[in-house]
Amino acid sequence: MFDDYKQMFKEPENAFLYPYITPGSHTYAKVLWDWDSWLSNIALRQILQDTGTTADKSEAVAYEQGCVLNYLAYTDSSDGYMPMVIDMNSDPKKLKPEDIYTTNMHKPVIAQHAAFLTKLNNDNAEWLRDKFNRMQAFILNYQSHHRNSDTGLFFWQNDLAIGVDNDPSTFFRPDRSSASIFLNCLMYKELKAMAYLSVCLNLDSMSDQYQKEAQMLKEAIQKNCWDEKDGFYYSVDLNLRPITNEPSIIFGHSMILHEGMPRTYSGLIQRIGVWSGFMAMWAGIATDDQAKRMVNENYNDTRTFNAKYGVRTLSKLEKMYSLKASNNPSNWWGPIWGVSNYMTYRGLLKYGYQKEADELAYKTIMLFGNDYKKNGALHEYYNPDTGEPIMNKGFQNWNYLVLNMIESLSGNKTIEEF
Repeated sequence: MFDDYKQMFKEPENAFLYPYITPGSHTYAKVLWDWDSWLSNIALRQILQDTGTTADKSEAVAYEQGCVLNYLAYTDSSDGYMPMVIDMNSDPKKLKPEDIYTTNMHKPVIAQHAAFLTKLNNDNAEWLRDKFNRMQAFILNYQSHHRNSDTGLFFWQNDLAIGVDNDPSTFFRPDRSSASIFLNCLMYKELKAMAYLSVCLNLDSMSDQYQKEAQMLKEAIQKNCWDEKDGFYYSVDLNLRPITNEPSIIFGHSMILHEGMPRTYSGLIQRIGVWSGFMAMWAGIATDDQAKRMVNENYNDTRTFNAKYGVRTLSKLEKMYSLKASNNPSNWWGPIWGVSNYMTYRGLLKYGYQKEADELAYKTIMLFGNDYKKNGALHEYYNPDTGEPIMNKGFQNWNYLVLNMIESLSGNKTIEEF
């Protein structure tokens, strides 16, 4: 891994105005992806911490900051739309769709990425100052056009490129109907990152506002997404008919439908066992009691999530569970992904579940170590029970976060996301 990491470095060309980081395989050779570049950067910094010289660390800065700056270059401060992916051959004029409010945009990780880099830079965020208003507009776009007012939760516009491509809580569901736990956990951390960056830029009143908004979102997630029955966090179905006081003709009489007992809830929990429920621990949203139930009743259950090589991305008890090889969409119906192992691992550590975290780290090390030993490369995702790679040889990306696990197990300095 130490020998290969610079394959992820790409120079500015065509649509790219700044250097950047790619996932590091032929399939994604000259493409900048939103959460991929952020998490690849966390792993990159671990590599530089372990083996990098002062010159190596200095060289990386332009590529790291370029991931953020390339996106901000195509973000309009008037509407906040930010593309989720930029290809080398993208036409800059077509990166922004005609109707920006009916499709998904960059996942809420841009501020987290920028905050991570700013902390490395001793809290100096001046590299962001002249474009920070674009980041603020991006957040405002989410708040104004991607949030359900009744629950306070954020939703996907559709199932296009949501990161966890075929998550059943969103995949093939009606537009604007899925208040994804994945999305909302990312947004909570994003608002916390905006608060931090605001302080670094001496914008203290803005920092206070972002902190308040983060707290409000945390409370909304706890209220709407926690399931006391299963002891787990789920996504929420927003696809409910509106409550109306308008009369209609029913059985030949004029009456208000359901007038005697209208619904009192704003969303329905989607009891689908998706790994991203564990992100409530990664984000620090779950209470200690909730985390205990999540670990005891869900993480440790070998019938559902707990597999020989890590965390199944979908519970094995779900009817749609499948290990099929697919890249359109990528398959999250059960295979092991390096990123889901890592984020669950970080959540376990955050709540003090050292034994479970260590076990998951060892599983991930064995998974990737066996792949390198047999195939000389890593892959995009894997069979949970055999560890056999399913597809996309050469996929580096967030798989390199296994190095962060190794250093944590060894008691050495570990690079962590913001």
